Amino acid sequence: MTVRQKIFTYMGLLVLIIVITHSLTNQIYINFLFDQFRKAEINEAYLIAAPGEQIEIMKTYIMDKMKLIGIVKGVFIVAIGEFFSLWISGVLTLPLRKLVVAIERVAQGDLEVKVPVQTRDEYGKVIQTFNEMTLRLREAEDARRRLVADVAHELRTPLSIMQLKLENAQQDGNDISPETLLRLHDEVIRLSLLVEDLHVLSLAEAGRLSLDRQPLDLTARLEQIVEDVQHEAEECGLEVQLSSRTSPVMVLADVRRITQVFINLLTNAIRYTPSGGTISVIIEDQVVVSGAVFASVSIADTGIGIPAEDLAHLFDRFYRVEEARSRHSGGTGLGLSITHHFVKAHGGFIRVASKPGIGTTFSVYLPTNGNDFS
Repeated sequence: MTVRQKIFTYMGLLVLIIVITHSLTNQIYINFLFDQFRKAEINEAYLIAAPGEQIEIMKTYIMDKMKLIGIVKGVFIVAIGEFFSLWISGVLTLPLRKLVVAIERVAQGDLEVKVPVQTRDEYGKVIQTFNEMTLRLREAEDARRRLVADVAHELRTPLSIMQLKLENAQQDGNDISPETLLRLHDEVIRLSLLVEDLHVLSLAEAGRLSLDRQPLDLTARLEQIVEDVQHEAEECGLEVQLSSRTSPVMVLADVRRITQVFINLLTNAIRYTPSGGTISVIIEDQVVVSGAVFASVSIADTGIGIPAEDLAHLFDRFYRVEEARSRHSGGTGLGLSITHHFVKAHGGFIRVASKPGIGTTFSVYLPTNGNDFS
């Protein structure tokens, strides 16, 4: 029942109570007046009066007495109305008062507050939305803390290495060797990549990532990308296969960003597929998902796979399926998160399916409806 329906019901109940009270009191009091009139006013003078005079005497008596009861009933009805209004306002505003208390606690920094949802009216929906909001705030705060911890963790390693090398060189009093400079330079590059990835990711998450969308033939672009990674794949003993059912497959996309998406996915596939494995790149056009038309690119490998419990967190910043997996491979731990947000910025989405020991498939869906390629 909605709040409006509750008010209508309560007010109807109030009117019904007043009507019933008015009718009963009138009936009881009129009967009482007739009894009093019979005892006090019916005498010899009344009996010998003409019928018209008798009616006037009775009328005058009744009207005089009714004035008093009218005042009493008015006061009684007003009292009932005030009491009922106070009760109705208390019932209707109780959820709101609880919500105000919870909002004040959130304003003070308590994000663990949760208001019980006891109704299904508008107040119940507001409370449910408030609970969902506080949950999102808690998740955002947890994510912020994890991000700060992860960034500090990622920065600590290269900075420690650089500090150690510089301190050793200073203590030795010798010139810094080219090998030491090269190691320091590698760590500086790593820090620069991390900072750049974090900057790009923050822009993507805020919806402020600039895209230079141009008509792009996915088939031709992926042929070039596969050719670029072919040498690395062959060195790892892997075979990369590209297949497309239709050509060209046209989308509107930022060539540089989309290229980075597929480079990230192919690099991961090469990195985590044992020698002798296969990586398949499959391009499809006019794929219908939830009534919308997409072009899809699937990158399937025969690698080590990903456990099911890790799939939901795969696109989180710095998330690692295996501890130090990203650091061991030289990455920043942000590649898949950046990939996810780049695809999302194009109006698409990405899905992943994997079985440990069998392989992993990443599928990128980019919208094609309404694009003008002229």
